[in-house]
Amino acid sequence: MKGGGKLALCVALSFLGCSSVDAQQQKVGAPPEASNMKLVGTNDLQARSAYQPTIHHQGDRWIAYIGHHGGTDEIPDPINPMTGKPEPNGTSIVDVTDPAHPKYLRHIPGQEGKYESGGAQMVRVCDGKDLPKGDRNAVYMLRTFGSEAHEIWNVADPANPALITRIGGLKDTHKSWWECDTGIAFLVSGAPDWRTRRMTQVYDLGDPAHPVKIRDFGLPGQEPGSTGAVPTELHGPISTGPGRNRVYFGYGTNKGGFLQIVDREKLLNGPKEPIAENLRYPEISRMPLSALNGAHTTFPMPGMPIAEFSHDKDGKTRDIVMIVDEAILNECGEARQMVWFADVTTETRPMMISSYTVPEASGSFCERGGRFGSHSSSESMAPVYYRKMAFIAFFNAGVRALDIRDPYHPKEVGYFIPSITSATDKRCVTVEGADRCKVAIQTNNVETDERGYIYAVDRANTGLHILELTGEARAVAGLP
Repeated sequence: MKGGGKLALCVALSFLGCSSVDAQQQKVGAPPEASNMKLVGTNDLQARSAYQPTIHHQGDRWIAYIGHHGGTDEIPDPINPMTGKPEPNGTSIVDVTDPAHPKYLRHIPGQEGKYESGGAQMVRVCDGKDLPKGDRNAVYMLRTFGSEAHEIWNVADPANPALITRIGGLKDTHKSWWECDTGIAFLVSGAPDWRTRRMTQVYDLGDPAHPVKIRDFGLPGQEPGSTGAVPTELHGPISTGPGRNRVYFGYGTNKGGFLQIVDREKLLNGPKEPIAENLRYPEISRMPLSALNGAHTTFPMPGMPIAEFSHDKDGKTRDIVMIVDEAILNECGEARQMVWFADVTTETRPMMISSYTVPEASGSFCERGGRFGSHSSSESMAPVYYRKMAFIAFFNAGVRALDIRDPYHPKEVGYFIPSITSATDKRCVTVEGADRCKVAIQTNNVETDERGYIYAVDRANTGLHILELTGEARAVAGLP
């Protein structure tokens, strides 16, 4: 059998496992691997390592705002073809109104630096008309600036963004959350006097031109002046807003992690001096994960109707939080990082109810190169998918589509592993004192829009992939 036929057979039998070299290592020019998902359009994002995509319906257009990690050792500042100049990785702005033909509009450089030390990884967007005191004609983009600051830009004209304000003087930043209806922002920061790399700074950004700090928040033992062991650092929060009055914080990333459930009103309006008693005050509970796993994303899905429980007297609906770990090491050099589902209906006694992972043998993923394991989930709460489907970035296993209507039994109904390109960066491990490097897709983060398109971005410089569901997965979502 010729090589192309062998690859096709391996793709077709991916769920059954394929141990050939062709299945383990991707090749430039080979087709993507897919089930119930198909590629609609792509953009190379100027071959920049991508982190967070946010898709915003802006007038009669759909705009993707994409955060980037810093550059690489080989290419610290990629060339921007629109200016012809090298620029530190920052934020890409792409018009995806026609998803089959995305149009790159602008690159806003971020902090000079490589990998996690530079770029502008995180991005959130709010319309001025939705914010309590925003300019009704403005569209505001909140982004990180490397490790040192948060910035707010007016992107009403996405091809010509304008800097509005800057919150600086930090030692790290990461995965923030912004409530567009209230203006409250939970900014993952590193305050210089705190004993941890990442904690939370709560701001009122209802008037983005005039940020108002509400408080610093973290775990007892992380605050200035405390002593003893320092608890594991924050990765990111997600708020349900004033209606549900909860904020779900994920700590630990890939080991020793836990979910923290916090009363939002007490967090905002309780005593603010950063002492241990005040830091404990808004906390409702914690749910520890294994010492082998952490919490990258903590996505709340309250009030989920459970068909199996429909005839029960109590508990017909459950409050669920989906917890996604982050794989850190290449070629399975750590415990498997996975997706977990927690029932938090009884908030003081949350419990784990199920889990999901991609079967490694379905694609010999530990041998393909790069990271294999979960990283993040889609975070849109738009009705098209919310509480029905979840999309998980699984690094070299691509995007996985999960039917989560019964969170006690999540079921994979589709996947898409993009093809590598000549721009895809290598990933190395050290074997007997020497580097062994392989090239594989590294799907990093994923998001959806209200039309039902799925947006996956690649950590290894392969760009943006815009996808749609087909077959069984499309039926699960209720799409025509």
